[in-house]
Amino acid sequence: MPEQISKYPEVTLEVLKGAGARCGEGVEQKILTRCPPERFCSLPTGEVCVYGIEQIPQMTQISRQELARVVAPGLWSFEVATLGAIFILGLLIGRFWGKSKRVEA
Repeated sequence: MPEQISKYPEVTLEVLKGAGARCGEGVEQKILTRCPPERFCSLPTGEVCVYGIEQIPQMTQISRQELARVVAPGLWSFEVATLGAIFILGLLIGRFWGKSKRVEA
């Protein structure tokens, strides 16, 4: 059953209720047992858990890494490039440091 992200989770829950979903405290959670009860809706065809943006870390079906690849794809490239540059800089410093140590000895 799906977990949903909404900028306006309260509105989404109201729309689901208007469509006949049973939502909130006291509704039996058969599949989405880790969904916060106030975010849970049950329909004849299944269950839905509606998360707001600030609740993304609580989600169990979508990881932060999966979201980051979609939301900020350039950020991942930037991080890899930065780490690569730091690694190369470290190699260069190590090489020159090693040469200066040999000259002094």
